[in-house]
Amino acid sequence: MSTIDPTSQAQLDSILKKIGVNNEGDTKKANKDTLGQSDFLKLMTTQLQNQDPFAPMENAEFIAQMAQFSTVTGITDMNTTLASMADQLGEFRIATAANLLGSSVMIPGNYARPDETGEIHGMLDLPSASGITNLTFSNTAGDVLHQMELGAQPAGLVGFSWTDLPDSVLASGDAVRIEAFADMGKGMESLTPSVFAEILAASTGDAATGVMLDVRDYGEVRAADVSKFRR
Repeated sequence: MSTIDPTSQAQLDSILKKIGVNNEGDTKKANKDTLGQSDFLKLMTTQLQNQDPFAPMENAEFIAQMAQFSTVTGITDMNTTLASMADQLGEFRIATAANLLGSSVMIPGNYARPDETGEIHGMLDLPSASGITNLTFSNTAGDVLHQMELGAQPAGLVGFSWTDLPDSVLASGDAVRIEAFADMGKGMESLTPSVFAEILAASTGDAATGVMLDVRDYGEVRAADVSKFRR
């Protein structure tokens, strides 16, 4: 039976370390059903001891085998690291979902509700400068509750606020419909405003969707699609 010469093993250990294969502590980590670094070392040593003396293994071939094993070991370690990162991301999604409860998000939509101060806030995104910019607020029956003239506005984001809502609107608990119109050189055009809406619930989702928000009046919305949060 062939045995491993301690001197040869020490030399192989040195070579393995130079190419990034760490053989230390492998005995503790090895699984009976898998080929570990220690097993690989024994196979390589046995192969060298039993090779044909008239056709010995080329140095390049020997180094190539060790490099291949080093690559496989690196891939295995990387897979373990990625799996650990995936678990951590799952925990992060849970923390994010819990932290968003009780907040409001700004999303594109025509329905808004008064906030805790009894006001409605929103924003328009004008693709180009407008000469006239109007807002109309209506109830669920279609009755006009309020109109707002914003006048000429430059291209970009334009904020608006309705701060003096009637008590009847505040007491109704109903959403208010907002319609926006702007004249950007081709007559009055309809625009979709962005409004703050309450987050009713949140779920962790999955790796593809990320955290999902259940937003009042709008249903499920991806947290990644939200541009602004507010407490």
